[in-house]
Amino acid sequence: MDLQGKKVLVVGSGISGIGAVEALNRAGAEAILFDSNEKLTTQEVAAKLPEGVKAQIVIGTLPAEDEKRVELVVLSPGVPTDTEFVEGFRNRGIGIWGEIELAYELGRGRVIGITGTNGKTTTTTLVGEIMSAFCEDVDVVGNIGNPYTLTALDATDTTVTVAEISSFQLETIEQFKPDVSAILNITPDHLNRHHTMDNYVAVKEAITRNQTKEQVCVLNYENEYTRAFGDNCPARVVWFSSVRKLEEGFYQEGEEIYQASDGKITHIMNIHDMNLVGTCNVENVMAAIAITRAMGVPMETILSVVRRFKAVEHRIEFVATKKGVDYYNDSKGTNPDAAIQGIKAMSKPTILIGGGYDKQSEYDEWIEAFDGKVKCFVLIGQTREKIAECAKKHGIDNIILADTFEEALDICTKNAVSGDAVLLSPACASWGMFPNYEVRGKMFKEYVNKLED
Repeated sequence: MDLQGKKVLVVGSGISGIGAVEALNRAGAEAILFDSNEKLTTQEVAAKLPEGVKAQIVIGTLPAEDEKRVELVVLSPGVPTDTEFVEGFRNRGIGIWGEIELAYELGRGRVIGITGTNGKTTTTTLVGEIMSAFCEDVDVVGNIGNPYTLTALDATDTTVTVAEISSFQLETIEQFKPDVSAILNITPDHLNRHHTMDNYVAVKEAITRNQTKEQVCVLNYENEYTRAFGDNCPARVVWFSSVRKLEEGFYQEGEEIYQASDGKITHIMNIHDMNLVGTCNVENVMAAIAITRAMGVPMETILSVVRRFKAVEHRIEFVATKKGVDYYNDSKGTNPDAAIQGIKAMSKPTILIGGGYDKQSEYDEWIEAFDGKVKCFVLIGQTREKIAECAKKHGIDNIILADTFEEALDICTKNAVSGDAVLLSPACASWGMFPNYEVRGKMFKEYVNKLED
């Protein structure tokens, strides 16, 4: 679509919305930046815009005369697509895009799209580092914190864009067509937004919507939803498995990773040759290998990066050992399935911090995965009573409810002895107590690093 001179409504003034306005400016469109949060001021929003970037700023309610002028709507990921406000534009035949669609429309080069309930950030970061070791021009963008829109207009035919894509962002794609896609796993999450599991699964699968057998989709054989999707996937499927030997694909057997292809078995690496811990990270590494091999990267280049790659911040991240106690920051464990991977990675008696914003998740499988490791369960946030009730049902008795995050941290240090681990892996989003999981994780690390050795 030629955006020159078009009146485009950008909904939401966060990092994604600001990035969209900047991209629209450069594409010659006329941007209206709208935020329904009446607590904001025009001056506050204007201050977020980079120097030279222009937009009409509207706060609170969009005037009817501006609404009538709109020719395209660009939604920030946090804006639901099923509101009456959005439906009004859709009923008028106005296109509803998000950051991913806008950037894809403006960009060039090859694209890798990575989604899944868990593991996206680790896999995307690793894929980005592998591609950067092989190609000169690589952009790592999307839900990872770097808006795709800020790099799209500078992309060339030789650019490789590695995009972490959330379910919220996939709701608004139309033409987006990655050369290689990946769905790492699908487990219940964000049901307060997507309403049903069927809706959530369908949104995740949408990353392949425009692909053909000329493109590749990397799928997890050990996830019931991705395995079922394999037969219906429009792209050529490459599987990975952490449980069984595959006839085709990448798999873990014991402590080794292999590739099966055309009847030939090739040894790839020993899992102890990498710096990451836990089965979830073995899966992330296999997915990254499959993705980058599909992009033509030599295996020796891939493995040299994998061997030196360290855990991304906030994902089962080792922080420090204080008085014989190991502290791990898994603040990115924002749902039960992610938190399951966190506790599975622990090998010592663990004091676990859980709880936060309620996304209507169920916690039984998480608590069942404790497997006797959790010696003290410290709960915070909106979900603390709900999780405590579930934990008691599963025979967990040493539960302490904390009113603040600082109180929870104090409780952990008082209860930990040499040989223990303290794990922040909340199984919940951070909203309500923190702006995001990064702030939660950084506060945890700051607290730990101030402890006496």
